[in-house]
Amino acid sequence: MPELPEVETIVRALQNGGRGSPPLIGRVLQGAELRWQRSLAAPQPDAFLEKIRLQPVKAVARRGKFILIHLNQATLLIHLRMSGDLRLEPATDETGSPVPPAAHDRVIFHFTDGWRLAFNDPRKFGRVWLADDPQAVLNGLGPEPLDESLTAEEFHRRLSRFQRQLKPLLLDQSFIAGLGNIYTDEALHLAGLHPLTPSHLLSSEDAARLLNAIRTVLQEGIRRNGASIDWVYRGGSFQNHFRAYGRSGQPCPECGTPIARRIIGQRSTHFCPACQPLKVAPAGGNSSTS
Repeated sequence: MPELPEVETIVRALQNGGRGSPPLIGRVLQGAELRWQRSLAAPQPDAFLEKIRLQPVKAVARRGKFILIHLNQATLLIHLRMSGDLRLEPATDETGSPVPPAAHDRVIFHFTDGWRLAFNDPRKFGRVWLADDPQAVLNGLGPEPLDESLTAEEFHRRLSRFQRQLKPLLLDQSFIAGLGNIYTDEALHLAGLHPLTPSHLLSSEDAARLLNAIRTVLQEGIRRNGASIDWVYRGGSFQNHFRAYGRSGQPCPECGTPIARRIIGQRSTHFCPACQPLKVAPAGGNSSTS
């Protein structure tokens, strides 16, 4: 948390205005405060502060769970990790007095027009990069799940290359970019696939159904501005429409069977034992369900 829909919601607000703030595009950086230097992954602080000075924001984009702020001569990349958020706000109040930073603001970007962009991160896991070439940071990411160039056939080929359980594989950002715990559970439930099913046992029909389910839950999450389930991210309503995630013991919306919860790959996982049967390979080598 935040996952692709939450990050996309933040990006769209920075692009067009939203969440109570105007657009970020067009503002010119005056400087930055590194209130916790380890939030800066690269380059070194002196080089970072020198290079961003007086650079205008040209565009804002998303890749996986990364926020990309394209400047005139470089790109800021921000990964929110477990608890990060961005606030675009005035640096002074209506009387002209400076507004104190929030308790967990780790990096504050100041703009020449008196606004600032605060990277707030209570758990200190988030990171900021400044790179001439964003691919130097993004190179290991898998395809975007909403990109039409990822066809059902290609997705099936990618699944077939591995003999990994579906849940951990879908969380692997090098396999597909942007999915986290919430939307993986939701997609697997919608597709009727058990989170422990080995990926190579999926048929082409299974793979197509899973890809469609991933896109459906992500698009619905974006439409509802993401999910607000704790203090980390606020403003979305997708949590009111969960099918499986966080609903252990509650009835499955499809069949009424209580939603089960178990730890898979050190992550809490929610699924319906009836609607999501486990597919296993029998002794003869052909897949079956159990």
